[in-house]
Amino acid sequence: MKITVDIDCTPEEARAFLGLPDVRPMQEALMRELEERMAASLRAMQPDEMLRTWLPANLEGFGKMYEAFLRMGGARRD
Repeated sequence: MKITVDIDCTPEEARAFLGLPDVRPMQEALMRELEERMAASLRAMQPDEMLRTWLPANLEGFGKMYEAFLRMGGARRD
């Protein structure tokens, strides 16, 4: 014998039925705080400082990957 029960409810209704807490207010407060901190950090940085922070690691990684592909292919970098 097989019995199937389909329950049509929203996630909020299921959470309330199971007695789980609603963490949405906490998540919204944390996201607001995170957004404020990120915006303040970006406002404090100068454009050239941002580029130095973000680009060198990425460009260095591309250079290393390029050299690795050259070594795998047997080519030499001049």
